[in-house]
Amino acid sequence: MSALLDSLAATFSGSAARREVLDAALHDGLPGPRTEAWKYTSLRQLERRSFSAAPAVPPALDVALLDDIPAPRLVFVNGRLHDGLSDTHGLPAGVVLKPLSTALAAGEDSARFLARRYERSDEIFARLNGALADEGVVLRVDDGVQFDVPVQLVFASVAADTDMAWHHRTLIELRAGAQLGIVEHHLQVGDSAHLDNSVVHVHLAQDAVLKHARVQAGSARQTSFLRTDAVLARDAQYHRVDLELGAALSRHELNVRLEGNNAHLTANGVLLGTGRRHVDTRLGIEHIARDTNCELLWRGVAANRSRVVFHGGIHIREGADGTDANLSNKNLLLSADAEIDSQPTLVIDAEEVKAAHGATVGQLDANALFYLRSRGLPAEEAKALLSAAFCHEPLKVLPDALREQLGRRLDRALVEAGVA
Repeated sequence: MSALLDSLAATFSGSAARREVLDAALHDGLPGPRTEAWKYTSLRQLERRSFSAAPAVPPALDVALLDDIPAPRLVFVNGRLHDGLSDTHGLPAGVVLKPLSTALAAGEDSARFLARRYERSDEIFARLNGALADEGVVLRVDDGVQFDVPVQLVFASVAADTDMAWHHRTLIELRAGAQLGIVEHHLQVGDSAHLDNSVVHVHLAQDAVLKHARVQAGSARQTSFLRTDAVLARDAQYHRVDLELGAALSRHELNVRLEGNNAHLTANGVLLGTGRRHVDTRLGIEHIARDTNCELLWRGVAANRSRVVFHGGIHIREGADGTDANLSNKNLLLSADAEIDSQPTLVIDAEEVKAAHGATVGQLDANALFYLRSRGLPAEEAKALLSAAFCHEPLKVLPDALREQLGRRLDRALVEAGVA
């Protein structure tokens, strides 16, 4: 067994049932290069590393880091809830927001989602999460409740003497007719090299609307694995934007099942590869009911010696007539030493559908550069302007205030990376 799995197994303190989950995962081990889902993401270096469990008491965090993150919010530092910085005031009746640890301590039914099993050997980190998760978020909105103020979830990583691992499990449940906005902030303080392994469950009932933004900006040495599993009922809408701006190795698997007629998904994102970063994103969208719709707009940038990996999978199942599915993945390759791997896939088992998918990898448009240069802009400024415009396109689906907030964060990351 690898040093990584040995160290994670040493942190186990759960029930017998969860021990079975852990033992099964340890038996199968880490996926290798012959495993299709991990073909472009090697775990060879990670498997030699060891991580300790995060202490029960979180370290201090500079309050200034939260200046532009208003309440209501939950704040986690190195995997643990920070009560002093969390603030759930202002939530209306019918909106429940609590840390998973509170639900577990009270023996609430809301923690039953922890029992979900992952059986495939390539789902190694979701399986480890099922055995080791002891913290996260439970967020539930009752029937018909519509809350316009976004809920803020903050996950901060602070440098420590030892490398630590934490495993979060989150449930986001909107019941019939509910509407909510969520912003996830994955932030760094110092040059931490921790491991963040999280699984998020999203359940949207009939006519529910969720607007969900996520900014991943971990340190240049951090490792981040996130899996999101979403299920949409009839007429539900899920609008999501992901900004992958940090971490040495980051991998996000977004799986969405459109199980109700007329369900709608918008999932956009920006993948920023700089330095020696490895950015891996995998989409698995399943159209199961009739007249469902998905719009997927992803932009990737690879500079220096980074690698950006994108897999966009759409499966239109038998009986899902009337589906309209569109995937666009365009990428900028800004360095001869960088690499981009894009795999758009489309499987259609139904009739009377509209579907399109495509991917491109190239450099900045020479004509656009010439036009800006002819108007007096220096070469570097012209390149920066075009790169920023390219990356901002996926943010257009967000409300104005949220688009501006994420746009500022994206601009800072582009400047810090020397891209803009």
